[in-house]
Amino acid sequence: MSTVKFLQSLTLWELVRGLRLTGRHLFERKITVQYPEEKTPQSARFRGLHALRRYANGEERCIACKLCEAVCPAVAITIESEPRDDGTRRTTRYDIDLTKCIFCGFCEESCPVDSIVETRHFEYHGEQRGDLLMTKEKLLAHGDLMEEQIAKDRQQEMAYR
Repeated sequence: MSTVKFLQSLTLWELVRGLRLTGRHLFERKITVQYPEEKTPQSARFRGLHALRRYANGEERCIACKLCEAVCPAVAITIESEPRDDGTRRTTRYDIDLTKCIFCGFCEESCPVDSIVETRHFEYHGEQRGDLLMTKEKLLAHGDLMEEQIAKDRQQEMAYR
């Protein structure tokens, strides 16, 4: 038995088997997606960059209940609020540190007014740490930009429930 193994190692039998396997698949059609030119389809439940939504009248939805801050396992959300003249609370500061965020979606699920959502946008980067700190203004601007897609995804999700 050991002489067979010795002869196989001497003749590089494993190398020959590997080259044969490579040769068999060398001329088959490739299934690799060429990313910048081709995009793979995304699920409506994809969790990408966060956004804060507004009501149809332009008022922000967030009521500063701080449930998203409490439920965040990575402690990536910071909220500060103050009461307004009419007695309601609104946020003065809403920050999400994307370097800490694990994109779990707990913040989105805990929000009672559907204010914070995770959009399908995944093509973003930051060259410095401060670039990945999403402030309230950035989140609202991103929400305004993606509102059409967010509303369409919400309608699609309601059909499954």
